Amino acid sequence: MTRALEGRTAIITGASQGLGKAIATAYAIAGANLVLCARDAKLLSATADEVRAAAGDGKRVLALAADVTRDDDVRKVVGAALERYGSLQVLVNNAGIYGPIGRVEETPWEAWAEAISVNLLGSVRFAREAMPHFRARSYGKIIQVSGGGATKPLPRLSAYAAAKAAVVRFAETLAVEAREFNVDVNSIAPGSLNTRLLDEVLDAGPAAAGAEFFDSSQRQREQGGTPLDVPARLAVFLASAQSDGISGKLIAAVWDDWESFPQHLQDLRDSDVYTLRRIAARDRGLDWGDK
Repeated sequence: MTRALEGRTAIITGASQGLGKAIATAYAIAGANLVLCARDAKLLSATADEVRAAAGDGKRVLALAADVTRDDDVRKVVGAALERYGSLQVLVNNAGIYGPIGRVEETPWEAWAEAISVNLLGSVRFAREAMPHFRARSYGKIIQVSGGGATKPLPRLSAYAAAKAAVVRFAETLAVEAREFNVDVNSIAPGSLNTRLLDEVLDAGPAAAGAEFFDSSQRQREQGGTPLDVPARLAVFLASAQSDGISGKLIAAVWDDWESFPQHLQDLRDSDVYTLRRIAARDRGLDWGDK
């Protein structure tokens, strides 16, 4: 996997820090041409310099300040990728925010809606813009970054949880639509990361975040959390030819043996493993509730 992305062009949103920066660095080392975008131009510029150093070739890293909630910015980023490199093979929808922390009825509506716009609609905007180019080439990779809110309730982080669940279901749906064009669409559950999102929870305090979640966040900070290179390696795999045919899956960077997935393509295609599904009473050994 050392140069697994040689000759491939990738757009990474939310690339200025945290997981986005880690994925950008891993992609640079793997040989990809990169278009990095984030809202903070100054921070993005500094990150781009670090990624260029990792790439060893400044011509392979383009940084553009952009807001995923703005259609014009999304078109600008995709257009720049095509103009600079002539093609586009990979889209990593990483941009995300926690949004308001607190009880749903007590949080500002504007902040709640913004979290949906950034986390969910931002990824949909980029996918809509990239899909025509993937279809034209009959090849592409879309990687959605999910989170804990996709698979379990996150009290007092309702906007984030709702958006991340929707991100995964959007990926599953788009995967079916895009299958005939050889476009793979998957979601990553990156693990418990010590990034700015963790800082936001700790800054909010137990009154807003809830005592249980605040305490677990403190323990995560103390214990170090999941190293950023763990989900970054999964992101490289999903952007590479090695993952061709794996699509519509929510893959946990920490818990799933994803490196073995290419050996089980038929099972992955013919089953609902690694997807969001409803649990019926019979699935838990209960003898009521099912006809």
